[in-house]
Amino acid sequence: MTSSDKPDHASDAPTGVAAQDWATASAEPQYRAAVVDLLGALAYGELAAFERLAEDAKLAPTLADKAELAKMASAEFHHFERLRDRLTEIGADPTQAMEPFVAALDGFHKQTAPSDWLEGLVKAYVGDSIASDFYREVAARLDSDTRSLVLAVLDDTGHAGFAVDRVRAAIEADPRVGGRLALWARRLMGEALSQSQRVVADRDALSTMLVGGVADGFDLAEVGKMFSRITEAHTKRMAALGLAA
Repeated sequence: MTSSDKPDHASDAPTGVAAQDWATASAEPQYRAAVVDLLGALAYGELAAFERLAEDAKLAPTLADKAELAKMASAEFHHFERLRDRLTEIGADPTQAMEPFVAALDGFHKQTAPSDWLEGLVKAYVGDSIASDFYREVAARLDSDTRSLVLAVLDDTGHAGFAVDRVRAAIEADPRVGGRLALWARRLMGEALSQSQRVVADRDALSTMLVGGVADGFDLAEVGKMFSRITEAHTKRMAALGLAA
């Protein structure tokens, strides 16, 4: 997944679950279920990102671009492997953990299939970054072991700088491209936020984590602030691309 202009978190020292390690925090069954859900959603997201980048490489206008996307796809698959292995390590079946999220993620990708190379770049930069921001917000409330893994697999694979460079060059060459891509990015924003909200709403353990049960510090007002931070980060990314939010 890609990321840039990450949303700000409070700098307070961790408390509650966030101050515990996995061995301590996982004693709570509902928390363990929430982590399995989270890692399952992330794992399928990384697997889907690998498949999508491999497909996008076919649209690349140059061999250098094709090779760059292939390298990013490889990084995404490595992230998937780390998540899969962690699920196995904590006694969960990776396939079963991913299954509940297949329909929602596949639906998102079907609704936002790019029509050309530039739309594919914007989708990877904007769409994946929104998802990464969402998972980072959740990670702030996770036990230290799970948080470290989640943040590691959300590291930018290099797509951010690559996308910004290529999209800005395309707009400079033909300013009309900017209007089309701005509309596309706004659509991606709406679809990505809706998909994130659906994923949480459909999984009781995850929704409880966000609104304050097994994880400390979240309430409904905080969830609203969380999505506001994600929206602000999106606006910054649009500016980096040279597009209006």
